[in-house]
Amino acid sequence: MTPQKILLFGIDNGHASSALQKLLDPHFSVHVQLESEHTTGRSAVRLVQSLEQFIRKARPGLVFLVVSAGQLTEAKELLELLQNFKTPVIAVTEAGDCEEMFELLKDGAADFVIPPFSAANVLPRAWRLLELNRTKAESPDAVESVGLQRLIGKSPVFLSHVDNIPLIAKCEANVLILGETGTGKELYARAIHYRGARAGKPFMPINCGAIPTDLVENELFGHERGAFTNASTLQTGLIAEANGGTLFLDEIDCLPIMAQVKLLRFLQEKEYRPLGSTTMRHANVRIMAASNLDLEEAVGNGRVRQDLFYRLNVISLVLPPLRERIEDILLLARHFVDKYTKEFNREPIDFASDALNLMMMYGWPGNVRELEHVIERAIVLCEGPTIKASDLVISNSASFVGKESLRQAKAKEIARFEKNYIQGLLCACQGNITKAAEVAQKNRRAFWQLIQKHEISVGRFKSSTP
Repeated sequence: MTPQKILLFGIDNGHASSALQKLLDPHFSVHVQLESEHTTGRSAVRLVQSLEQFIRKARPGLVFLVVSAGQLTEAKELLELLQNFKTPVIAVTEAGDCEEMFELLKDGAADFVIPPFSAANVLPRAWRLLELNRTKAESPDAVESVGLQRLIGKSPVFLSHVDNIPLIAKCEANVLILGETGTGKELYARAIHYRGARAGKPFMPINCGAIPTDLVENELFGHERGAFTNASTLQTGLIAEANGGTLFLDEIDCLPIMAQVKLLRFLQEKEYRPLGSTTMRHANVRIMAASNLDLEEAVGNGRVRQDLFYRLNVISLVLPPLRERIEDILLLARHFVDKYTKEFNREPIDFASDALNLMMMYGWPGNVRELEHVIERAIVLCEGPTIKASDLVISNSASFVGKESLRQAKAKEIARFEKNYIQGLLCACQGNITKAAEVAQKNRRAFWQLIQKHEISVGRFKSSTP
């Protein structure tokens, strides 16, 4: 079979392009075009002309567009040209800047990779896009809307996350989804899976906190027959079952340290060893993880390995709690009413004004999941065509927004802002209090008092590098 053609078009210093060429050469017919001259004045127009000429000549099935830092404008020009040829593009940047990656995805890149390069990360991406490009004409109507139907809301903060789902789904990068319990982290993960090229493959969710510690590795990696007492049959494990698809690890912070080590190796090399096996296995699985904790803090106290956190945190989403999506409360409530009236064969039901007021005044500490359960109970309990406040069983009375005065609510928000702001500065300044105080335009003593007030640990922000 004739090797499939790949074009490496580099507007970099050549190091990244050379490293990629070494990985790709044994498997593909690779054409290399380096345009490092542009750094000394070559115009974007000349770059486009050069790429267009090379594309028409080589007719590749895939392009790796290698870009150095500060060359986003040139990269966008080249991506626009490649859109005309309908050739899939994998963007490569040495800096690995998340915002820059999103810009390239928005402008047409199908995926991206960042150094250090490995066969396990690069080759599956290349094969997937080449195969997808080859079969696109045969199956043009891929399942793209599946997964978004259960994401309901109209608030700007909600829609900003939904708008990013198609971009995230296009690439193969690991995804970390953070947010309070009940904010819909698994729904977002499913939406990303079903919008991408893996939609026809398994989506395997696993709650790391629900598995006994001594069984986690067995559940993930499986075991051979006779690996331990009572292991009378072979078990494949969730990674093998998810092959070709997505593995969603909820409550990743509950994963034991030893299992984190093995998961890290799988993330790096796409290989693992089942318990009792003497050989390594390979699986092409996209990993998404979720947590309701501050994982940087979990790294600081040793609960989560730092290298695992960095490997998972390629693309991160922080989902807003329901109390920050006030305009979505009634929209979601009516959605759940429609759902459960159909499920319980009830006539259409509406909300009384006191029920609407109650829902809007409540803080919903359990977020969307709590709202759904409250509505489900109300459908069961209400006897007439209207849900009244008395039908809404809400137990946590301390979470009513109306219990706080404006002054109290304002003070709480200011404290939250101060803590987040100070933590962000300390992180940017690598724990240097003097430098952070200068950026904040406060004297060092006053800044230190704010650190103590919010009980912030400065040590976890200090750089570990000499």
